[in-house]
Amino acid sequence: MSETTVTVESAAEATSCCGSCGTGAGAAPAAESGRTSVFQVKGMTCGHCVSSVTAELKKLDGVEDVAVDLATGRVTVGSTLPLADSDVAAAVDEAGYELVGRVEN
Repeated sequence: MSETTVTVESAAEATSCCGSCGTGAGAAPAAESGRTSVFQVKGMTCGHCVSSVTAELKKLDGVEDVAVDLATGRVTVGSTLPLADSDVAAAVDEAGYELVGRVEN
């Protein structure tokens, strides 16, 4: 099982979604894997948001790495299997956020 590292930095404009951490987060690159997919997610505002989305996406078959760029809302997923947009949308929804769509590389 691989590890995901997320760097959390304080941001003047960031607000906390739940009030528990009060932080914003910078990007952490996804490690190299078989396939890389990038998605746009709406509604994330803090480290707690990043953790929730990461945890739900890691439950999907084949997902090895997840990196979230909180400033842009882009989520990069490294996987060994192709990811269906519907599965990613369901995972993001379960975390409490909205999948806007896949970002073309």
